[in-house]
Amino acid sequence: MRLRYLLPILLFSFAPLSGQAPPAEDARLYDIAAAPSAARLEADITKLANFGTRHTLSDTTSATRGIGAARRWIYAEFQRISKECGGCLEVFYQRNLVPEGESRRIPTATWVVNVIAIQRGTADPNRMIMMSGDIDSRISDPLNFTDDSPGANDNASGMAGVLEAARVLTKYKFPGSVVYAGLSGEEQGLFGGKGLAAYAQENNWNLLGVLNNDMIGNITGVDGVTDNTSFRIFSEPYYPEDANDERKNIYRRFFGGEVDGPSRQLARYVHRLTTQYTTNLNPMLIYRLDRFGRGGHHRPFNDAGFPGIRIMETHENYTQQHQDLRTEDGIEYGDRLEHVNFPYAAKLTGVNAITLAGLAAAPPPPPLVMIGGTVQPSARLKWEAPETNTEIAGYYVHYRLTTAPQWTHKRFVPADQLTYTFENIVVDNFFFGVSTVGTDGNESVVVFPSTLIPRGTK
Repeated sequence: MRLRYLLPILLFSFAPLSGQAPPAEDARLYDIAAAPSAARLEADITKLANFGTRHTLSDTTSATRGIGAARRWIYAEFQRISKECGGCLEVFYQRNLVPEGESRRIPTATWVVNVIAIQRGTADPNRMIMMSGDIDSRISDPLNFTDDSPGANDNASGMAGVLEAARVLTKYKFPGSVVYAGLSGEEQGLFGGKGLAAYAQENNWNLLGVLNNDMIGNITGVDGVTDNTSFRIFSEPYYPEDANDERKNIYRRFFGGEVDGPSRQLARYVHRLTTQYTTNLNPMLIYRLDRFGRGGHHRPFNDAGFPGIRIMETHENYTQQHQDLRTEDGIEYGDRLEHVNFPYAAKLTGVNAITLAGLAAAPPPPPLVMIGGTVQPSARLKWEAPETNTEIAGYYVHYRLTTAPQWTHKRFVPADQLTYTFENIVVDNFFFGVSTVGTDGNESVVVFPSTLIPRGTK
């Protein structure tokens, strides 16, 4: 056992109730975390930047310039990756028409076209986890679709990360499916994400979550700090529509869970896997939907009821975002290739890859978790087993102090038991949740209790 992982394993140690506890780690994820290539990312980011501009309204017919050329190249790359794995990817365009007048940034009716590749699971193909990056770029004027807009970090870095994750993960097979998405129209109003979220709903995707990668290549911020050892994970606490649900609001007011929605659990999952399977990389949980007053392409998925988070660099440099290419007062403005740190982008691509692999390998989470324990010296959890063809070893019952940002303790419960009682514990002082764990040790995200155990239920 690796010494660096001894302490967290001791923290989470327990005596299993019965049956065989799953392994504490999946050795494949160490290899997957280290597999992304900085050289391949550099080549892909360079290729995307050299399309001149990838503005949503730019040329769609040229073979060398504009968003049309860029998305055809991305499609061809997915096809090339699929050929290397024996046709393991379903590659297609997903498009939606943005009508005239829908957005000030799209003055005429425009097709917004996404490029999608699906690596189908072997057991539960409709259970999906997605990584996305943006195809489009912009400069100072959001309507300027003719001048050069290389968009090397924003967001060729994220799009290249999606391609590289596909190269790495298509060497493996998983029970669940992995979706690799290149989204367009982000700078014009998140239209690519809106279109794909609607497509996912229409096609009944069981989408466990969306990892939106937007700027994963810069290590020197406008604040003067250079740091390649940290990154940020943005997540909102609950689905937006829950704010108008009186029953859910009453439940949260009395029983908690204000920071425990599905997107927040997905963010904690990324944090946990990064800590376990990577080295010299510190994930930062940011308790916001996105940066202050700003937005990203995970938001349309949240709006549609799907968990979604944003993964990005810690230190942004605003002289390199949405800027015309120019030099003023000795400062070079513009999103140029020389500002991208390719080894750092490779590390963040590895974070995505282990998250995709872990969730695609794990069984789905419990569809319902219930709790009881009011005015009792105990806390009782009860949950429903998920429908799945992935082998389940059992469940982990997680708990933490109400002020703790991460789950700190867990106890294993074998697959034939769907309830667990903590004796001599004051339920007021802790939050609880349940995850499903497979025979290979991969866990689902944690599910926070959404209702009380009915009285009289065994």
